[in-house]
Amino acid sequence: MESQRKSSGEEDSSGERGSLHTWKGYSYSVTPERVLLSRPVLQAALGTRHGVLLVEGGQVYSFGEFPWKQSQVLEVGPLKPVLESALSGQRVVAVAAGSFHSGALTEDGGVHMWGENSFGQCGLSSLTVVPNPTPVAVMDPDTSPPHTIRVLELACGEQHSLALSAQHEVWAWGSGCQLGLVTTIFPVWKPQKVEHLVGRHVLQVACGAFHSLALVRCLPPQESRRPLPDKCGQCNQLLYTMTDKEDHVIISDSHYCPLGVELLAEGEAGLGPGRSPPIGLLSSPSEPLSSHTSALAPGPHPSITEHTDYERGRTVAQNGEVLTTTDADISASGTDSDRGVGGAGSRNSPYPDDQAVKEYLKKLSDTSLAEETAKMTIAGASFQPPADSLDLLTSDLIPGVMPVTTSSALNNLVSSCASAVGERVVSTYEALSLKKMINYYYPGIGGVAGVPGGFPGGPAEVRVRLEESMQGKKSCSTGDIREEEAEGLSRRLSLPGLLSQVSPRLLRRASRPRVRAVPLTPVGGLPEAGELLPSLQTEVWSWGRGEEGQLGHGDNLPRLQPLCIKCLSSKEVVLVAAGAHHSLALTAQSQVFSWGSNSSGQLGHMASPTTIPRLAKLSEGIRVWDVGAGAQHTLLLADGDCYQPILYYSGQQVREGVQDTPQDQTEGYSYTQQPVLLPFCMNLGYVSGVFAGGQSCVALADRNVMGFIASLHELAAAERKFYCKLSSVKNHILRPLLDLESLSTALGPASTVLLRSLVRCYSRLCHLTGQHSASLTANLRRRREFKSLVMLEHASIFLDTYNEYCCSVGNFLVMGGFQALAKPSLEFFGKCPELLQRLAESSEENIPLSDLLVTLFYLPMRHLHEYGRLLLKLGTCFEVSSVDYQKLQDGCSKFEALALHLKRRRKEAEYTYHFWKSFPGKMTVSGLDSLRKPRRRLICESSNKALTLQNSGRFSVNWFILFNDALVHAQFSTHHVFPLATLWVEPIPEENTGLHGLKLISPEETFTLLACSSMEKAKWLRSINQAVDQAMTGAGQSGAGQRVEPPISRTASYTFYKDSRLKEATYEGRWLAGKPNGRGMVKWLDGRIYTGTFKNGLEDGFGDYVMPSKTLNLNDHYQGHWKEGKMHGIGTYKYATGELYEGSFQDNMRHGHGMLRSGTLNSSSPSVFIGQWVHDKKTGYGVFDDITRGEKYMGMWQDDQRQGTGVIVTQFGLYYEGAFNNNKMQGTGVLLSEDNTTYEGEFSEDWTLNGKGVLTMPNGDYFEGSFTGEWGSGLKVTGSFFKPNLYDSDGDKGRAVKLGRLAVPPEEKWRVVFEECWMRLGCEAPGQGENQRAWENIAVALTTSRRQHRDSPEMNLSRTQNRMLESLEFIPQQHVGPVTMEKYDSIRRYLIKACDMPLHPLGRLMETLVAVYRMTYVGVGANRRLLLQAVNEIMSYLARIFQLVRFLFPDLPEEGGAIPEPSSDPQDKKDSNCADTQLESPKPGRVVSSSALLLPVLLPRLYPPLFTLYALEKEKEDDVYWECVLRLNKQPDVALLAFLGVQHKFWPVSVPVLGEKTEVVSSTKDACFASATETLQQISTTFTPSDKLQVIQLTFEEITKEVMSSLEDNFLWSMDDLFPVFLYVVLRARIRNLGSEVSLIEDLMDPCVQHGEHGIMFTTLKACYYQIQHEKTT
Repeated sequence: MESQRKSSGEEDSSGERGSLHTWKGYSYSVTPERVLLSRPVLQAALGTRHGVLLVEGGQVYSFGEFPWKQSQVLEVGPLKPVLESALSGQRVVAVAAGSFHSGALTEDGGVHMWGENSFGQCGLSSLTVVPNPTPVAVMDPDTSPPHTIRVLELACGEQHSLALSAQHEVWAWGSGCQLGLVTTIFPVWKPQKVEHLVGRHVLQVACGAFHSLALVRCLPPQESRRPLPDKCGQCNQLLYTMTDKEDHVIISDSHYCPLGVELLAEGEAGLGPGRSPPIGLLSSPSEPLSSHTSALAPGPHPSITEHTDYERGRTVAQNGEVLTTTDADISASGTDSDRGVGGAGSRNSPYPDDQAVKEYLKKLSDTSLAEETAKMTIAGASFQPPADSLDLLTSDLIPGVMPVTTSSALNNLVSSCASAVGERVVSTYEALSLKKMINYYYPGIGGVAGVPGGFPGGPAEVRVRLEESMQGKKSCSTGDIREEEAEGLSRRLSLPGLLSQVSPRLLRRASRPRVRAVPLTPVGGLPEAGELLPSLQTEVWSWGRGEEGQLGHGDNLPRLQPLCIKCLSSKEVVLVAAGAHHSLALTAQSQVFSWGSNSSGQLGHMASPTTIPRLAKLSEGIRVWDVGAGAQHTLLLADGDCYQPILYYSGQQVREGVQDTPQDQTEGYSYTQQPVLLPFCMNLGYVSGVFAGGQSCVALADRNVMGFIASLHELAAAERKFYCKLSSVKNHILRPLLDLESLSTALGPASTVLLRSLVRCYSRLCHLTGQHSASLTANLRRRREFKSLVMLEHASIFLDTYNEYCCSVGNFLVMGGFQALAKPSLEFFGKCPELLQRLAESSEENIPLSDLLVTLFYLPMRHLHEYGRLLLKLGTCFEVSSVDYQKLQDGCSKFEALALHLKRRRKEAEYTYHFWKSFPGKMTVSGLDSLRKPRRRLICESSNKALTLQNSGRFSVNWFILFNDALVHAQFSTHHVFPLATLWVEPIPEENTGLHGLKLISPEETFTLLACSSMEKAKWLRSINQAVDQAMTGAGQSGAGQRVEPPISRTASYTFYKDSRLKEATYEGRWLAGKPNGRGMVKWLDGRIYTGTFKNGLEDGFGDYVMPSKTLNLNDHYQGHWKEGKMHGIGTYKYATGELYEGSFQDNMRHGHGMLRSGTLNSSSPSVFIGQWVHDKKTGYGVFDDITRGEKYMGMWQDDQRQGTGVIVTQFGLYYEGAFNNNKMQGTGVLLSEDNTTYEGEFSEDWTLNGKGVLTMPNGDYFEGSFTGEWGSGLKVTGSFFKPNLYDSDGDKGRAVKLGRLAVPPEEKWRVVFEECWMRLGCEAPGQGENQRAWENIAVALTTSRRQHRDSPEMNLSRTQNRMLESLEFIPQQHVGPVTMEKYDSIRRYLIKACDMPLHPLGRLMETLVAVYRMTYVGVGANRRLLLQAVNEIMSYLARIFQLVRFLFPDLPEEGGAIPEPSSDPQDKKDSNCADTQLESPKPGRVVSSSALLLPVLLPRLYPPLFTLYALEKEKEDDVYWECVLRLNKQPDVALLAFLGVQHKFWPVSVPVLGEKTEVVSSTKDACFASATETLQQISTTFTPSDKLQVIQLTFEEITKEVMSSLEDNFLWSMDDLFPVFLYVVLRARIRNLGSEVSLIEDLMDPCVQHGEHGIMFTTLKACYYQIQHEKTT
């Protein structure tokens, strides 16, 4: 970094950075000595008589006395340190020093220890001293194999060491209770995990001589802010009862749980002397975690269950301090319940007798402590406090406060407090706020927020005796909370345990709602700041020996496991330090709390007791930011008046020249009453860190190179000062104001909400500043560089927080909040608000209180300029061309730009506030004050008549007000609001009119405004455009980089108020010049919703429409195409009734081809109609399947009725064709029953004969005459009966009715389907249109469908279809020019693709035809009499599709036309023919036919219903044939060949079986001509006639191949020879429905192949079929 500085003429910076100065004591004569090293010092650590230094490059030096070194060098002066060569090769990143041992931490997280090891403090077994740095393995034994733990930080005490792991857990080794381990065996050689802190996030550890401290991040709010239990967890009774007496209310908490006793007794019954119950499965909260912890505890109190822990032991004294009770207090008064439950014996103690306790204590600690503690009676209900704590707890009782003895645990607690604490309790009850007390019991009333980041329930938990043995998540203790100003609001206060007598009047007063529901400390910090900034929500935990009060729990007892110092939980501690017997905590607000030994004044104050954290006494304005603690002194690094740091010292004065004085206080040694300033500190330069140990002090300092170090210090100092300022405002202004009773009344509900929001934003800003100041301070202590500054890397966190805060202040100001706040403030601050004036930094006299408040709340904005200034100052330390300069310059400009922007925002807010303030006098427009909204700002208004409405009346008043979100047009008694997002403004050219006009377009109105001058016009035009642009982008920034005009097309939401069709409907989506255009959604009030595309304000394109049904509780749902606001095109309509229509629409009606499904199969009238619709009615050809009656109608319709010719088939085999009239069979018709009984004649009703006709029986007899009656229920006949003579000529016998004459002709069927296809191609009528336009329409249809498919994933296309779609979008070049074989082939390929793609017009046609064909001929329609119609329908499809194909490819020859031979060599010709025959029919390479081109595409899709009809028609013949096949196939090959008359020379002699030649013997079966048989069987797997003929040809070739192997080459077949062989193959092929196959080929075969080779082969197959039927077997 230095390389880039302007350091051309500077000396090497190693002399400038990291210089080390050391001294002892604080007298004026002391001058620090500089330790000279070749490299800058990064960190120092001091023991009792030695020190360790870490220098740049990761090397470690030692100085002082080293009794553990085996070499001669046992002592080295502090000015000449020696290198620890054992660490060379390791890159050390941190060092630590205990009293007589040292530690180093390497870059990879490894630990090295050396020095005194008698107590295992170096972690190396079997060595009493470790002369040189030696690696210590910190291993996790719970993993297998055990893996090494990476360590982040080391701390060393006198007999122990602690390590903080990368997982933020604490590991300990050495001796003593200060380890916090669950063990009684010392020393602990191997590092072990402190289980009590597992699951918590430890940030830092520190070691005193015999105690340990840890800084821990608070648990997240969801874990910590559990509500207080209101019922006992075991017996489910209420913990608190409230009895309403005549003049007072008694709140009682004396709950006795009988179940607790049993559980406790059982839980502890099985524990022997050395055994411990499993962690986490405690039968009661007071049960010890393991046997040794009970050394501190009296017998368990089963009646005091977990719930009462919350309430115990907090008594509030008059000065706001909270007094604590200790174990000694609790147990000093034996309670009835204790005795009653525990008895007098030792039954409930985990220890067998007192002797074991004494022995254990002796082992644990020094003798005197053991003796004191052993005085306690373990099993009894009380013990004496240790001697050390008697100075705190005086025993003389105050007259008037008598201990009350009841069965309540809380009462005993309070009475014991009273007796122990003495005079402090006198004023307890005056100080205890009843209001807060009630709020505690009924948190819902007061809305008191929980403790930020605190503990369950919030009130301090008192019971120290067993805290460490409770589950780790709950351990904490109370301490004296000094200066707890108004923190009672942000934490729940506990009720003293005496029966509270509260007057109902007070109770009512206390239950008034209060404003304060906003915690002033944001819980969880800023979400986006994440891990970037240090946490301020911290707790301090301590454990170890406590005889000097160094644990801070308010007593002198040792703690075997970590316990939270509760009173520091909300103090935002960022650093802890431990001297030999005292402890320090540094907060983010630059205050120092100290506790422990104060023998030399090292705590920085003379207050007592010293067993609880208290503030060190420093002058106002001194902000401490680093601390060091030695044996009997404390060193503080602080900001003073300037930003160069200063040093303070408190503690023992060390006499010059006297080195080896014992550490105890000696005669003649002076000490400080409060911290004193060290006069030499300004000469050291810029101190970046202080360290203390033994009697020594060390300071690390930098010289100010090119102003860089000074700028860094100034930035950090400014941030610390700013945070203190913000905190001061929060504590002295915000908290008192929020506490005022009259606040919510004065503000009103709306402003109260805004104030809450303001307070929330202020708290976030304050919290961020605190975190940032801690981050900058940490940077000074460590790296002292700018690259890692969060404000540069993550500026957005700061910019967003300031933006949000400024917005909330502006909103409060606009709504007149500060004006309303002035009255309650006046009550509180009095007539002369000096405090407010001082905090607001205002020097003006007689300034109104509301203005003072505004100034105060806008004060933080000034700090943005400070950020900009300091970043720029840092930047000047670098070359202008460097990257670093650019980075700092960018950061500076961001903060400066925001400062300017927020200044503008403030002006806007003030302008708007003054507008509303002076508003009532301007104009009395009803309801206009409803426009006053927090976020709404005024931009300009036309009260000076600068803007008028064109053509307005002479006396009319038109007032235009432009806000940042709307333009308001106000008249005499009305006003209208135009939202800016849907407002378009255009200047009207002035040439013609000479008027300065502006045209305003809104969705429902367009009007012209006239300005008084061109300047005024330009101003309004610019203001409206800028406001519209800001309203759309949401950006508050206006200024240089602004677009002149907002886009004409935009996305916005609007509710219509006029438009008859859209009245009160809300549209959300794209707009174009005042009209919905593009994708959007409309919601009507009656529940209708349209989602889709719009054009020019109307639904147009694809859309989804939901309409609730008025009668049914369901919706109608349309999904499909729209045109000009109406359903138009293809769509699907699901009716609320359950009906479903899929098909074409026009003008909101079903029109064109469509299918309607009514009801479901199990509903009352299920039916399906598919066919033509005209204006919502069935008209034209259609098929109606009446599922209930089992009938299917195929015929003509008109106005929803059957009218014209048609066919009906029923599930019982009846068939009718003929005329229909008025929905009935009426007129001439033909009726056939299943058994071929036929009636031909007149009908009058459905199935009712009426009139002349002929009835023919299946045997040929017939009636002729008049018939009446319903078919199937008796007919009346008047006429003649004929029985044809057996010997009559055949001509007379042919009375069989020719079906299909009275049905709809095939070319009339599905006419509308083809018409729609032509229309999609852009043709008015079939064949009338332009070819080029048709291709363009296809391309457009495919592209839009593809786009639509991309937008709506529910249109599922396969990947192949997607690829196909891409290839089809290109217009093929084959559609013009003469057709060659090559072109013909590519046309065929294009058609296959197009017909496979439903989005292509041809593909859609194909899909529809398949649907209608299946609808017609599946189910009831599978009637053999329909076969002829089914075949004709296919032929009609082919003709009509071929017409379309010839329209698209006009040069394609017509049906039967020829394609000229390609004029190429014979080889090519042969190839092309081969290819064609493989893919297509064998012959037509040169003849064009619709069947050859289209059947391969169409027939596979229609094959199932068609083949079923063939099978039904040929059923009888196929049965006869099959019976014969089965019979003949029983014979072996030779016998069958002989029987069929196959000539002997064609009999195979040998046949291949599994690849080997096998002789044909008389028993051989299914072996001869096997390959030909297999080939012929494939006829059933093909669809088109051409494919089937191909199979027959291949079969002949296989037969020839097999015969040729035994005959000469030039053999030629004659039909007489070939037929028997082929007959054999047909029999062996066993084709089940051969008759159907033959008929299908015959009906659909291409006419051009009938007389060729294929035709002859087919005739042979057909002959075989008839031969087999008539075969006689002998």
